[in-house]
Amino acid sequence: MTISRRLAVFAALNGALAVLIGAFAAHGAGPQVKTLLTTGAHYQLVHAVLALVCAAWPGRDRLVVVAGWLAAAGGLVFCLALSGVALLSLTAMGAIAPIGGVLMIGAWLLIAYAALRTQISAG
Repeated sequence: MTISRRLAVFAALNGALAVLIGAFAAHGAGPQVKTLLTTGAHYQLVHAVLALVCAAWPGRDRLVVVAGWLAAAGGLVFCLALSGVALLSLTAMGAIAPIGGVLMIGAWLLIAYAALRTQISAG
């Protein structure tokens, strides 16, 4: 199996950051910021896992690697934007969050397209 190593490392670091933010949301954040932090960490973690799946996708499809980067970057942008709003009261960061959302949606659509156009064999 060939793996996109840089994407896998970036995705793993994203996952670690998501767990850190989620843990802070659960144990150290006040009620007013908890929801934003939890939401951001959730999306970041889900998309870090998606990026890891893309990094190890059979056949090393370039389109899927791009989808992995979109997922990882989108999750990070979305989470950091919500964290900026929650922790630093940077309300302008609320306008950045949709950029992360668009990147994440793009990742899922690219994976759907790649899955439709590629025959994946088991074993």
